[in-house]
Amino acid sequence: MTINYKGIWPVAPVAFNPDGTLDLEGSKRVLDFLIDAGVDGVCILANYSEQFVLADEEREVLTRLSLEHVAGRVPVIVTISHYATQIAVERARKVKALGADVVMLMPPYHGATLRGTPDQIFEQFQAVGEVGIPIMIQDAPMAGNDLSVPLLVRMAKEIKMVKLFKIECIPATGKLRELIAAGGDVIEAPFDGEEGITLMADLDAGATGTMTSSTIPDKIRPIVVAHADGDREQAARLYRDALPVINFENRQCLWRAAKAAMVAGGVIKSDFGRHPIAPLHPEIRAGLMDVLKPLNPLVLSWGK
Repeated sequence: MTINYKGIWPVAPVAFNPDGTLDLEGSKRVLDFLIDAGVDGVCILANYSEQFVLADEEREVLTRLSLEHVAGRVPVIVTISHYATQIAVERARKVKALGADVVMLMPPYHGATLRGTPDQIFEQFQAVGEVGIPIMIQDAPMAGNDLSVPLLVRMAKEIKMVKLFKIECIPATGKLRELIAAGGDVIEAPFDGEEGITLMADLDAGATGTMTSSTIPDKIRPIVVAHADGDREQAARLYRDALPVINFENRQCLWRAAKAAMVAGGVIKSDFGRHPIAPLHPEIRAGLMDVLKPLNPLVLSWGK
């Protein structure tokens, strides 16, 4: 498959039953909904998939299920982040064998104090690159590593498989602009994240894609497309329409927004989150619906 690294590649949430077990049929419905929403690719097992509450065995089940169910309809990124380079490499080999198109990983970190040095970060990505599958570097605040622009450019130039960059540090816009200017053509796919809360500024800075949640992909993709077509005025108008939802999700709900919207629209049966994740407060859930309904996104009607 020749992959066009542009557009919207949302993070697919993991569906749970109300007792906390995996809802595998629900997770397949999530993927079908995203494809029907017109996404350009899908990412699984990321932070917005609640990967931090999954057992290793569950990760393998979900990876196999997702890749088999998508069946090449869109490209799939599988998140393989781990502090141990050996485990990250093993994960990369396994998901490549299962048919993943891209892997995404954060630099090595564990908790609040264990951080890989710039050389160790380079060495981990280099080792994963030797597996021979395209890599998206996730530059996320959660990891807390200093992924400097010179380090990112070095990895892009010296590690053949480093092709994609999800820049969601703060401020992302300035870093995207600096990264693209410093790296030129080796920065093949500069993306933003954080639900697209700075999407217009990031597109102006040169981002070619976005990795958002799965809440309103059908409303965000037209923004990216319009901007790429040179119609910034249309992109800005669409962005203004979507921004109340993006802002509410980013500031009030995080990954729980997509699952709450999917329950409301019949995509999945439950928005359960494993302890210690707290359920959405009823007033927050009501506020989310208040900003979603005027936008009339596909998620609220897909399963009805």
